[in-house]
Amino acid sequence: MTPKQQIFADEYLKDLNGSRAYKVAYPHVKKDGVARANASRLLTNANIKQYIDGQLEKMHQERTATAQDVIEYLSRVMNRKETEDQVVVTKKPKVLTVDGEKTTYDKVVYEETADVIEIRTKVSDANKAAELLGKRYSLWTDKLDIQSSDINIVIGGDGDDNDTDSET
Repeated sequence: MTPKQQIFADEYLKDLNGSRAYKVAYPHVKKDGVARANASRLLTNANIKQYIDGQLEKMHQERTATAQDVIEYLSRVMNRKETEDQVVVTKKPKVLTVDGEKTTYDKVVYEETADVIEIRTKVSDANKAAELLGKRYSLWTDKLDIQSSDINIVIGGDGDDNDTDSET
């Protein structure tokens, strides 16, 4: 791949806009139609296509959660090891001074401050995570999976194998 093709491919990966990527790689091209046609031609180039496909797959793997990621997250939530930020507003009475002396008035003035604190997972969230993990590992199932070829099941009848419905 040439350096300009590399620039085109990297720009194309930003927003998958071939015309824009072509204009960045080849700034002398001003017309959209020319850029669109040449971008389409470049996208069929085997080397460029292979590079773009590889980069898209890499980006997909980095951004997509695997089943293992989900299970690990649910386990952290269930064990209350996950935290979340919460804003807490505290009010403190404000002391007013007049001529250097502390005075208080009938009306109390409060000064509010906002702090961000980390709190552990709520118990309700931990219970939900435990429920989801339990479903995943089939910890509580009401259905029984019975597989056997030796069982004869007769629905209705008296169990006599020689039943005939013919009239004599």
